[in-house]
Amino acid sequence: MTGDVPVAASRDRDAGGRARNARPRDGLGRPLPRGAVGDAEQVPDDIDLGVDESVALAQRYLDEGHPFHAHEVLEALWKTRHPDERDLWQGLAQVAVGLTHALRGNTTGATTLLRRGVGRIGNYAGDPHDIDVAGVISWAEQLAANPTAVAAAALAPPRLMAAPTS
Repeated sequence: MTGDVPVAASRDRDAGGRARNARPRDGLGRPLPRGAVGDAEQVPDDIDLGVDESVALAQRYLDEGHPFHAHEVLEALWKTRHPDERDLWQGLAQVAVGLTHALRGNTTGATTLLRRGVGRIGNYAGDPHDIDVAGVISWAEQLAANPTAVAAAALAPPRLMAAPTS
């Protein structure tokens, strides 16, 4: 209870009654006080893009230093794509949120989520979407071994897709 209003009743809810957080967020996805101005755009809860568009948007967020937002885009894929692809999208989302934790200074959370993500994408058989699974695994393992490297700008964001060969 908060005052006379139960906590559950005071939460943001969508039309279906599912909890939603309409509070603005900072660039690393942390909720700000109601009425504050966030310093990053929010990813809509109902985002529904194709795989190519989602991966491109997630990469843009990673490149701009907003891995929490990349996580939300990838999370939408894991919830909407074929179950055979769940480990790929969920693992990539976990890698993105592991990077978020590293940037927030939470090295334990970063290491845990990076390793969990690597485990999921490492078990993924096949990739019809040209995701650079081996490259993401290598990047995530490097960051998990030294989660402070990213805060020191010693590690660029991961590349979800392999660079085109010329």
